[in-house]
Amino acid sequence: MDFKVSLSRKDRPLYLQIKQILKDRILHGVYPLGSNIPSEPLLEREFAVSKITVRGAIQELVQEGYLEKGSGKGTKVIRNKAASKLSKWKHFTEILVESGHRIKKKWLRAEGVQTVPGTEQHRLFGETCLKLERLYYLDDAPYIYYEHFLSSDLEEGLTLSDLNDQSLYELLEEQGLSLDNLRDEFGVAAASREIAEILGLSEGAPLLKRSRYSRDEQGNIIEYSVGYYNTELQSYIVNYDA
Repeated sequence: MDFKVSLSRKDRPLYLQIKQILKDRILHGVYPLGSNIPSEPLLEREFAVSKITVRGAIQELVQEGYLEKGSGKGTKVIRNKAASKLSKWKHFTEILVESGHRIKKKWLRAEGVQTVPGTEQHRLFGETCLKLERLYYLDDAPYIYYEHFLSSDLEEGLTLSDLNDQSLYELLEEQGLSLDNLRDEFGVAAASREIAEILGLSEGAPLLKRSRYSRDEQGNIIEYSVGYYNTELQSYIVNYDA
């Protein structure tokens, strides 16, 4: 039985949704560097779209330098790194993929919430904000739990389907919000009962905690996120280019 991916029939063209899904699979090691992606007929069945739509998605990735089409040889992955204007160092997930790991992400929830006075969310966004939750898997094992917080003004029209179709940061850029400055803070946290259940750990287990502040060029906060890493599974790595 064929597995089909559900696409959003909203304003965003289907070929761009498929392009983003394929790109995400390339960046997270589902389609390793040097391997061929599934054939066009297989992708047509998976996404339940026409040949023209699949070819449009593949052509976009060819033009961006991720794929190379060979006559009679399939379509090969020739690049698995994303360009970033924010830093000279490699993304953590890129390092893991280069080491042969597979990364998969799953959005869990997207909802408006009341912030608690005295918390960082309340200080940054006021009484309400939009909260997004996602889980990263490392080789199919739960590895990182993220909480993202954004202005409640972004809540209208944002669904989990939107987030599955493209990255959070691309969605923000489409709304004219550019991330020009990031600041990361690292610490240690004990796993709460909820986080322990999500990551498959014991309550109170030590976790690496990363807090990220994402701001625009004027210094306005766009996104605040907190990530909890199970470093027993994999250490956090940063590689710098000289």
